[in-house]
Amino acid sequence: MARSLYEWLWQHEFWLPPGITWEDMQESEDTHYPQPRDLLLSIPFALILVVIRCAFERAIALPLSTKLGVRDKQRPKAQPNPVLETFYNTRRKNPEEGELLSLAKQCELPVRKVEKWFRRRRNMDRPSLSKKFSEACWRFTFYVISFFTGLAVLYDKPWLWDHRECWTGYPQQPLQPSLFWYYMLELSFYWSLVFTLPFDVKRKDFKEQIVHHAATIFLISFSYCANYIRIGTLVMVIHDASDCFLEPTKMFNYMKWKKTCDSLFMIFSAVFLISRLVIYPYTVLYNTYYYSMEIFQPFFGYYFVNVLLIILQLLHVFWSCLIIHMVYKFILQGTMEKDMRSDTEESDKDEERAKIREKEKNGITYFSNVTSNGYIQRNGSEPLNNRAHLANGHAKER
Repeated sequence: MARSLYEWLWQHEFWLPPGITWEDMQESEDTHYPQPRDLLLSIPFALILVVIRCAFERAIALPLSTKLGVRDKQRPKAQPNPVLETFYNTRRKNPEEGELLSLAKQCELPVRKVEKWFRRRRNMDRPSLSKKFSEACWRFTFYVISFFTGLAVLYDKPWLWDHRECWTGYPQQPLQPSLFWYYMLELSFYWSLVFTLPFDVKRKDFKEQIVHHAATIFLISFSYCANYIRIGTLVMVIHDASDCFLEPTKMFNYMKWKKTCDSLFMIFSAVFLISRLVIYPYTVLYNTYYYSMEIFQPFFGYYFVNVLLIILQLLHVFWSCLIIHMVYKFILQGTMEKDMRSDTEESDKDEERAKIREKEKNGITYFSNVTSNGYIQRNGSEPLNNRAHLANGHAKER
């Protein structure tokens, strides 16, 4: 059954233009075509990148973060408590009200102290600024190397300047060593991101990151197997161009260099919008959809690769809308909107609110000032200086 599936999957009608079979793609001593087995090399290369990353972060990124003034916030530690620790690790990290009451009874602690324990325990699991800086520093280093590697590989290639050359002789386009190693570099990097996902900074879009990495690996692998190498190199170098500006923006944000961070974000926004909404559609989408038909008639692989590239463009549009929204807010308010993917650290100010709620339960209640419609609005979370205090059942007006 496995052999039947293999034979069905590799039918030349799926992968090659009409009139071309796998016999026409036979290799010789001087000619090498992409082979699916080559992709297996990306796994050991990815492990090597993980080792390089660990050494880079420890020897370069962390000392650099200290010299540049990145300071980790001192967080109060949660006191050891086996019952709460077991619940935290096996059930959930943010218990509901009923669960808090049950845990408070088991530990013989006030509910407020149990809430504070979970709040501090969650903060202990949040990554430090130095870890975030080190991760951004590593990605920035890689994207710069990858982008200039792509330019060095492609600058003398005819398809970088004349996009019709992407299809000249397709699919019998020999694989050059420089293109092979460029592909391995990109594919190995995204495999390394998959391997380090459990240890990387977890943001609110963690699941989306997994989908993104999987889709990227699939796209690179498919374009290699189908010998869309030329179009694939254009896609990779276009994407790396904007990523080179995104990571240093994060780094300056962690350094609290607000003006530099805002300036870099504006540059990143311009590069992203131009590269993803202008250059990519013309260089890639129009190329694969229109120019390719000058060489061969449409077939399954033609439709499939165009669908994948269009899906990628839809993601570009989605992210562009978010970026435009942030730029719009920046122009109006003069400050950059917070990254909604980041996880917000909880403050012990919540403890003060808990004390207020505890006092209310003991019969001491706070009221806000009289509202404009003549009603008295009760709101336990309003500032104390706006409240009237009740004592002995009588309101003292202020």
